[in-house]
Amino acid sequence: MDFRILGPLEALEEGHPVALGGGRQRALLAVFLLHPNETLSTDRLIDELWGEDPPSAAAKTVQVRISRLRKALAGDRRNELLVTRDRGYELHVDPGGLDSQRFERLAAEGRAELAAGQPRRALAAFEEALSLWRGDPLADLGYEQFAQLEIARLRDLRDAAREQLIDAKLALGRHAEVVGELQALIAENPLRERLRGQLMLA
Repeated sequence: MDFRILGPLEALEEGHPVALGGGRQRALLAVFLLHPNETLSTDRLIDELWGEDPPSAAAKTVQVRISRLRKALAGDRRNELLVTRDRGYELHVDPGGLDSQRFERLAAEGRAELAAGQPRRALAAFEEALSLWRGDPLADLGYEQFAQLEIARLRDLRDAAREQLIDAKLALGRHAEVVGELQALIAENPLRERLRGQLMLA
């Protein structure tokens, strides 16, 4: 199963979208994807989904949503992805099965290659990392309080990867190519001073 949060929430099984249900069920999946392979108690899930004002039947609602989500993710597979643990529930995500984790791994590779004086390899890693983005992270759930910190963190990582991609291009002498790109990024992020420094260099 391939999970995507670098844009609207998606789950794909062999390239085909999985029907995830309504907004609250999608929010539940998003909570699990922000804590992959981690056991989350019912109380934790209630707190993430409703904050300080949960409905009176919140625990029952979580159980129903868990059951429906489990069926949606099960498909034809023998092993369940969403399992019950002694202390709660856990979503099993394979290594590389979550786009945000792949993005962070590739961005880290790019930084390492840049630091090692290998701008061409760095460029390839950053381009592959940024190609995973389909829009704002969790674009369809951006209003959810539980998602705010992770959305902000991922945006910062994307912005840093874009800047480091520019560094790699500058190191390869592709100054003219990045001028228009930098002007667009500055218009989008006017407070990021590093972009202005890169534009001056270019």
